[in-house]
Amino acid sequence: MKEFTYTITDPIGFHARPAGLLVKKVKEYACEITISCEGKSSSAKKLFGIMGMGIKNGQTVTVTVEGEDEENVAAELETFFKENA
Repeated sequence: MKEFTYTITDPIGFHARPAGLLVKKVKEYACEITISCEGKSSSAKKLFGIMGMGIKNGQTVTVTVEGEDEENVAAELETFFKENA
């Protein structure tokens, strides 16, 4: 299991555009990816689950990656968050 945290910097929060891009990206991976924030969590492969979390600017998310090639997947997702959230 590989895990990292990221604090959302987008003034609008983690809204539909970055959430949609994330879902599209994680569908490439065979591993399980979970996003958690303030007691809520969702599979990163479920757009409505992520949107339902209502992640706002300044909140810290924890991304957990489990499965094959988790080291590389976690590194790619960390880069994704820095560029899109």
